[in-house]
Amino acid sequence: MWEHPGWRLITVGPLVLVLAFFTLAPILYLAVVSFNKIEWAEGHAIWTFVGWANYADVADAPFFSASIRNTAIFTVVSVSVEMVLGFGLALLVSRLVRSRALFITIILIPLLVPPIVIGAMWRLLYNFDFGLINHTLLWFGLNGVNWLGDPKIALSSIIILDIWHWTPFTFLLLLAGLEGLPEDVFDAAHMDGATGWQQIRFVTLPMMMPIILVTLFTRALLAMKVFDEVFLLTSGGPGTSTEVLSLSVFRTFFLEDRRGDGAALAIMTIVLVFLVAFVGWLGIRNRTHRVPT
Repeated sequence: MWEHPGWRLITVGPLVLVLAFFTLAPILYLAVVSFNKIEWAEGHAIWTFVGWANYADVADAPFFSASIRNTAIFTVVSVSVEMVLGFGLALLVSRLVRSRALFITIILIPLLVPPIVIGAMWRLLYNFDFGLINHTLLWFGLNGVNWLGDPKIALSSIIILDIWHWTPFTFLLLLAGLEGLPEDVFDAAHMDGATGWQQIRFVTLPMMMPIILVTLFTRALLAMKVFDEVFLLTSGGPGTSTEVLSLSVFRTFFLEDRRGDGAALAIMTIVLVFLVAFVGWLGIRNRTHRVPT
């Protein structure tokens, strides 16, 4: 009875419909708002259909190109470094015999700290007048740096914070993947005379590729939605040097109360994230089908 398609449809169908409704309904409503201008008069919302005008306004806004550029730079640089560091740490920890749990705990600490605490901590570290980083530079006879106030390095400062914060995430996933690899393959490679680097290049990396791709695109999607780190450290400044898509949506929708423009920008962000997720899914599926057995 449980294998009958009709029975499965009856039992699982309502749950699927409920989940689909709560997933799609907010996005559809956001899309409806994006085609309207909403103004307030005597305590009532007045909707005016404007078609694609909100999308055109957002695309022409001076912050839009900056937010696209900064989001792309932030995602590519931070995720690339986090993947390399995470994989390197995972390789090191996987070879540890003693104090293994201690090292894993220390590495995971940044991932456990609340975002608001991270923002406060790194604002103090980056402070131009009394920050620990500038004090250290002065101790070595170097000039202090305006880490968050210089448009040329403000985004780099946030990327450094993000690498510190999220490298433990990539480390944890990649370590779990390494722990699941069969030992007999490495024993055979060792018996064939493969060096440690050759084992990593020709054995570990090919078998780890599905896990690496899943980790890469999961982290990339999270990085594209970055908000709290930018908001707490620079609020998008100085100028638009650290403006990112999520912050632009927040400012347009909540601070400026331009609901139609904010909804249009939100839909554009959702579409962009969906496209990246779709490309990632294709890459993972294709690579998984080619995994050596």
